[in-house]
Amino acid sequence: MTSIANRYEFVFLFDVENGNPNGDPDAGNMPRIDPETGHGLVTDVCLKRKVRNFVEIAKNGTNGYNIYVKEKAVLSTSRSPAYETPEVKQVKSTAEKIAAARSWMCNNFFDVRTFGAVMSTKENNCGQVRGPVQISFARSIEPIVPAEISITRMAVETENEAKAQDGDNRTMGRKHIVPYALYRTEGYVSAHLAGGDRGTGFSDDDLNLLWQALENMFDHDHSAARGKMNSRGLIVFKHDSALGNAPAHKLFDLVKVSRKEGSEGPARLFSDYVVTMDQKNVPQGVKMQVKL
Repeated sequence: MTSIANRYEFVFLFDVENGNPNGDPDAGNMPRIDPETGHGLVTDVCLKRKVRNFVEIAKNGTNGYNIYVKEKAVLSTSRSPAYETPEVKQVKSTAEKIAAARSWMCNNFFDVRTFGAVMSTKENNCGQVRGPVQISFARSIEPIVPAEISITRMAVETENEAKAQDGDNRTMGRKHIVPYALYRTEGYVSAHLAGGDRGTGFSDDDLNLLWQALENMFDHDHSAARGKMNSRGLIVFKHDSALGNAPAHKLFDLVKVSRKEGSEGPARLFSDYVVTMDQKNVPQGVKMQVKL
């Protein structure tokens, strides 16, 4: 496959209703929040996890679309097949072996050639890969007020618990939710990190799969904790060249999200917001594509 020849940036919008989009393990799994502004946060790692999960479902082990950072994976074991290939065995120097193993990993694992990976540990060293696709932290459009909800399970785990409750058999628990929030994140796709001798080989087919994942990944990620999450907008900026034709921040400024006129009180629906795209001021050499 031929690697991409154009630079891209994108704006991605998603929302959550009565769910926890990304719990903070250092804060009792409460939704992540900016302590200075009160805006909700979702990490890039969280979003990449959902992309990986979607690709794993969509491709179902198809050659070239394996996932390196799987849940509960042993990474050194995942790298071991690279050292069994003729491309690695036939070279003698350590540097050449690492380079060949690195190339094999890029060719076989979608997330390695997309997001990159640090694989330079002692066992099955496959070097380091700087991924052409990077995603920023997502931030809610407005400050959020997480709620803590008490829940009851009509059962207990052990006989000892049942005896302690004289057969009442109830377990109390808590859930943290965001009643509603609309989040925005921004991403970057570099043609230079995709092509060339040190590139990952990230192709147009890979790019289309990334767009597909962003549009559909929440539909395959429902859980009791996350509530109702949906992809709400995907606006892509395609440059006419690999180097690019405009600064990324100027392109991001063309997409604005604001409260709808007449909407009062806390937002509870996507329709409480208006997304505007200033297509008239898109710089020369850049195309705005509304994917979602």
